[in-house]
Amino acid sequence: MALSAAASTPATAPVSEARYDAEEILALVLARLEDDKAEDIVSIELRGKTTIADYMVVATGRSQRHAGAVAEHLVEALKARGVKGIRVEGMPACDWVLIDASDVIVHIFQPEVRGFYNIEKMWSGALASGSSRTTRG
Repeated sequence: MALSAAASTPATAPVSEARYDAEEILALVLARLEDDKAEDIVSIELRGKTTIADYMVVATGRSQRHAGAVAEHLVEALKARGVKGIRVEGMPACDWVLIDASDVIVHIFQPEVRGFYNIEKMWSGALASGSSRTTRG
């Protein structure tokens, strides 16, 4: 996937309030997760399968502290880029942190919780219907 010029600018450069696309948000999310050493990063394209988002990203933090730090850094980076209306769930316990960044939904799990919920399998119907899956980490 080629990044636009806006996606390759420093994290502090604001994205236009009126317009940022899902691919730019996704690129920022994936880069931030990799920088923070999140593990088993999976990106699932949801376009045409649901209206909740264009992409879902699932990643694992090694511990409660790591998952929380990864989530905090990601939210800070998204806000710095000008993404508005970010919603976060699960920060106190950090077993499963959900970050709703408009067209990209991010799930950051601790390993045992990710294995229990197996969220990728829930979306396997979307994958079988032609959505793409990218694994990183």
